[in-house]
Amino acid sequence: MERIEKSASYKMSASDINLKILAYTVVGIFALICLIPFVVMTSSSFNLESDIIKNGYCLFPRKFSLLAYKVIFSAPDRLIGSYILTICNTLLGTTIGLFLISMTGYVLQRPDYAYRNAISFYIYFTTLFSGGLVPYYLLITRGLHLKDNYLVLLIPGLMNPWLIILMKNFMKSIPHEITESAKIDGAGDFTIFIKLILPLAKPALATVGLFLALGYWNEWFNGMLFLSTTMKYKPLQLYLYEIITKADMLRNTPASKYIPPQNLPTETAKLATAVIATGPIVLAYPFVQRYFIKGITIGAVKG
Repeated sequence: MERIEKSASYKMSASDINLKILAYTVVGIFALICLIPFVVMTSSSFNLESDIIKNGYCLFPRKFSLLAYKVIFSAPDRLIGSYILTICNTLLGTTIGLFLISMTGYVLQRPDYAYRNAISFYIYFTTLFSGGLVPYYLLITRGLHLKDNYLVLLIPGLMNPWLIILMKNFMKSIPHEITESAKIDGAGDFTIFIKLILPLAKPALATVGLFLALGYWNEWFNGMLFLSTTMKYKPLQLYLYEIITKADMLRNTPASKYIPPQNLPTETAKLATAVIATGPIVLAYPFVQRYFIKGITIGAVKG
């Protein structure tokens, strides 16, 4: 009680106040510097294509135009379908992946699990060597038969060795006595994991969940390899990439000299696709930010 009264009556000295002002100023300037590229990207996407080519990118639109967004939204059903596909894939993949990775990390750090070191080494070993692209393609197409199947966007990203190691290292910070005391009270392993371990692992869950969500949201590689043109809907990133590629190809054809540059946006279309692709996932970051740093530091220090 006496300590609380002392802390309440504590007054910062002049040097502390100056240091705090300096720290906030430096951090504020650094934050603004980090924000400038995103502002330039967003504002330039609303600029006229010919003005971008002539004068370069701008912090504020010099000649306002929505042509790049009109081109991208020229087929709204496909764009909305790609959005829905990517959102569903991100939600499902993040939820299932979090459950599998957290359960794996919890099991691998338990001292009463005899094969934890061997399996941990096996998981770590896969980060050093890879089978290569050809075996991966054959596994997906001939082993799992996921060619032209939307599950190919979901299954490969569920488990990641680095995220398992991160989760395992965080789980080590949870005292094993919690598990032992719950067992004495008659709780089963799955009940202990769901009701005791997961609530204590919120920072790690938020960190790993953000990495998983980013991976699923930016997924385009598996879609390009395993989804043919017969599939109506593609992942959002792949669909936007195809729009830019088609615009570039059209600009490089002889017929492009008969099309005014302002009617065939390529530079502004690239910026507009970046805005559309990054906007929703950027909004998710503030909700997990307070857990993110704690999860990274705890998981990284205890290697």
